[in-house]
Amino acid sequence: MGILNATPDSFSDGGKYIDVNRAMDRIHLMLRNGAEIIDIGGESTRPGADPVSVQQEMDRVMPILEEAIPVFDEVIFSIDTTKFDVAKNALESGAQIVNDVSGLSKETRFADLCAEYDATYVLMHTQGDPKTMQKNPEYDNVVQDVTVFFEQKLIELGKKGVRKVILDPGICFGKTLEHNLKLIAHLDKFQKFDLPILIGASRKSMIGKILDGRPTDGRVIGTVAIHYHALTKGAKILRVHDVKEASDSIRIFNAIQSQQ
Repeated sequence: MGILNATPDSFSDGGKYIDVNRAMDRIHLMLRNGAEIIDIGGESTRPGADPVSVQQEMDRVMPILEEAIPVFDEVIFSIDTTKFDVAKNALESGAQIVNDVSGLSKETRFADLCAEYDATYVLMHTQGDPKTMQKNPEYDNVVQDVTVFFEQKLIELGKKGVRKVILDPGICFGKTLEHNLKLIAHLDKFQKFDLPILIGASRKSMIGKILDGRPTDGRVIGTVAIHYHALTKGAKILRVHDVKEASDSIRIFNAIQSQQ
C-alpha cells in the first residue's frame, strides 16, 4: 500500500503531492515500484495535527481520485479519512477501501457505508485522536487490549453486513515505544481473526527513537526492518512511503517462504 498524502503538514512528505499532476506522477512511480494499493489522504494524522474541515479535505483528495481512478482502472484505491462525506464521495468515484484511523469512533456510519458499497474497511486501533493521542497513552496489556478492541468492533461491523475487513493495530497511534514494540513482536496473536493484517510503521517516530533521534529521511532501513519482522508474524499489507524498498523486501520474504 503506497501512501499519497495530499496534505501540507504530513510528517514525512507534507506539501509534496497536493498538486494533481505531481500526485499523478507519484502514483505512476509507486505503481512501477510495486504498489498494489494507493492510499490517499487529505488530513494529516501525525501526532499533534490539527483537524481540517470536510470541504477542505474533499478539495484535497477528490480531484486526485477523479483524475487517477479512470487512468489506473486496475489499481485498488483507498481513502484515508475519518469523515463520512469524504469516504462516500471517494467510494462513489471508484475507491474500494475506507482506511479509518479512528476505528469507528468518529463515524459509526462507516459500517453502513462499507456494507452499501461492498467496500473493504480498515479497522485501526487508536487511543485518542491525532491532537492528543501521544499524551501519556496507557494500557493494562496493549496486545490484549487491542485484541478486545478488534473483537468488539468486528461484531459491530458484522451486524451491519460489512464482509471485508483489514486489521491494523495502529502503530504510533496512542502508543509509547514499548507499546509499539510489543504489538509488532506479538503481531501473530491477531492471526486468530483470520483477516488480513496491515502494518504502517513507515518512517514513524518509534524508528527515530530507537535510532538516536534519526530524522524521517533516515528511517527507511529501520522501516524495512520493522515491516520485514511484521511479515514473519503474519502481516499481509505494508503501508509505506518507500514502495520500492518495501516491494523488494516482500519479494525476498516470499522467495524464502517458498522453500519452507
